[in-house]
Amino acid sequence: MKRLTYTAIALAMMGCTGPAVPDVFTDSKELPKIYPDYTDVTIPVNIAPLTFELDEEADGMIARLAAGKEEIVMEDKAQPDPDDWRTLTENARGGAISVDVYARKAGQWTHYKPFKIYVSADSIDSHLSYRLIYPSFVSYEELTINQRCLENYDESVIYDNILCSFEKDGQCINCHHYQQYNPERMQFHARQNHGGTVIAYDGKIKKVDMRHDSLLAAGVYPAWHPWLKLIVYSTNKTAQSFHTVHHNKIEVYDTKSDLIAYDIDKGEVTNLENDSTELDVFPAWAPDGKTLYYCSAHFEQKDPGKARVTEIINRAQELKYNIYKKRFDPETMTFGPRELVFAADSLNKSATLPRISPDGRYLMFAMAEFGVFHIWHHDADLWMTDLQTNETRCLKEINSADTESYHSWSSSGRWVVFSSRRDDGTHTRPFFAHIDKEGRFAKPFELPSADPDFHRLFGKCYNIPEFMRGPVSIKPQTFADVLKDDGEPVKYVHRLSK
Repeated sequence: MKRLTYTAIALAMMGCTGPAVPDVFTDSKELPKIYPDYTDVTIPVNIAPLTFELDEEADGMIARLAAGKEEIVMEDKAQPDPDDWRTLTENARGGAISVDVYARKAGQWTHYKPFKIYVSADSIDSHLSYRLIYPSFVSYEELTINQRCLENYDESVIYDNILCSFEKDGQCINCHHYQQYNPERMQFHARQNHGGTVIAYDGKIKKVDMRHDSLLAAGVYPAWHPWLKLIVYSTNKTAQSFHTVHHNKIEVYDTKSDLIAYDIDKGEVTNLENDSTELDVFPAWAPDGKTLYYCSAHFEQKDPGKARVTEIINRAQELKYNIYKKRFDPETMTFGPRELVFAADSLNKSATLPRISPDGRYLMFAMAEFGVFHIWHHDADLWMTDLQTNETRCLKEINSADTESYHSWSSSGRWVVFSSRRDDGTHTRPFFAHIDKEGRFAKPFELPSADPDFHRLFGKCYNIPEFMRGPVSIKPQTFADVLKDDGEPVKYVHRLSK
């Protein structure tokens, strides 16, 4: 990496050399083709340096980034020094970094149309966690839950699935989640070998065996109450199909699903719905802790003589999930009846993954033609409802021609992160977008890497991106030791006690 600041320019005049902007060039009216595409994006002031390269054949590239009195000039790849980048972003806070890109082809330089990198004064949470897994379940055992500092490129493993997987005694980890972005209050699941739910709360860790004769299955998709030691799960009987011709290569189904609530201290668990004709999934709390959102699809078997899973697979395109809510009284620990929030089926669509903004105003969700697992659907897009006006719209400004699925709000409510397959149609990558006070989104940007080639060479998908206010400090081996022990059994109750 080479860079040039005003100080470096002075040194160059005394005999040092460094990259420089060409003196002779031809101006182009076209924006440069760069990867990742960071043209005219909006970024938080505390984000790690954005790196990029030309996404076309050329003999060389010069990039100049400038804000205030600071200027960086780089060649071949734009990889700003972290200290210089920090000066740039501070200078551009509330404004923009100006970017000029020059390409050399056949000995001639072309100066592309300049663009901006807008720098919002709204900072972003310092850390992001996600599950890294190969696409299409090429090797489901080789997966990890990782955490990344968004202010630099530091990445570490929270838990490695292989620590409790031994050949035929395999394991699969999923669904990490936090209470109010707190890395000291987290949970995740392990299935198969040493299966159970791991819950860490302020330094105490336990493994829970949530299987019970009165429950459909153990908890799967979690929603941690904003302040109570209470987690609502959907409990799911899941199946999947692999297609050879259909453009959506994998289809994941819930043959049965329900909602359950688990009291962490008392070890009590109860059903919230328990309706065999409803497929309930993806709970999410409103920030006031008084409303639980979730999705549900109505399904009744037409042929009792046929296996339920077979009929669901054959009728998969009929499964349309709507968004519902339940009122909750934190004082009495009671839930009210379900209320319809958004009827996706009236649009002949299926809505999943409801997430409420921290100020309680916006409901963001994913929507596709049918089904529940939209990460495998190329038509999946993000939508949003303004809960003050009840206006619902497709978020065209952040969607792409390919899959947009799992999404999370930052703790400030000024940023969202979501999974997108816009790069190659196969690998999910985290993208971030700024939302202003009027609910308008800026152009999203991809998670920055130290080398802009990294994601093109990296063969794993980023699943379930979740913001955190800091890193998880518990060591992977500590989690493994807890998983190897027997899980604490749950106590089933007809309703949670106060």
